[in-house]
Amino acid sequence: MIVLRVTWGIVGLLSLGLGILGMFLPLLPTTGFLLIAAFCFARSSPALHDWLVNHRHLGGPITSWREHRAISTRSKRLAIASMGAAFLLSVLLGMAGWVLALQAVVLTTVGTYLVTRPTPPEA
Repeated sequence: MIVLRVTWGIVGLLSLGLGILGMFLPLLPTTGFLLIAAFCFARSSPALHDWLVNHRHLGGPITSWREHRAISTRSKRLAIASMGAAFLLSVLLGMAGWVLALQAVVLTTVGTYLVTRPTPPEA
């Protein structure tokens, strides 16, 4: 099914682009998008999948997650700081109380999940 492979490839490329942007924009989750890209490339292009997983900079978070279900301390710190900044921005923008409450619950849940993941052995 060529259409399905092309679709997986397009979603993979979009995810890779967002993952790379996430390296520079603190509100985008780099590792999550890289994992999605690897998943999509595995279904569309073994060459792109291998390139991504073996990439010097982009492959590390994928390998850590696959092998150890682990997230680096640096990534955890950046994610928590980004979530705090997003919440602070919402407060400063005067968002409604129910929006802040919902955001606080979601960010606390995600933050708790991140913090409770192990750290990769090499970190």
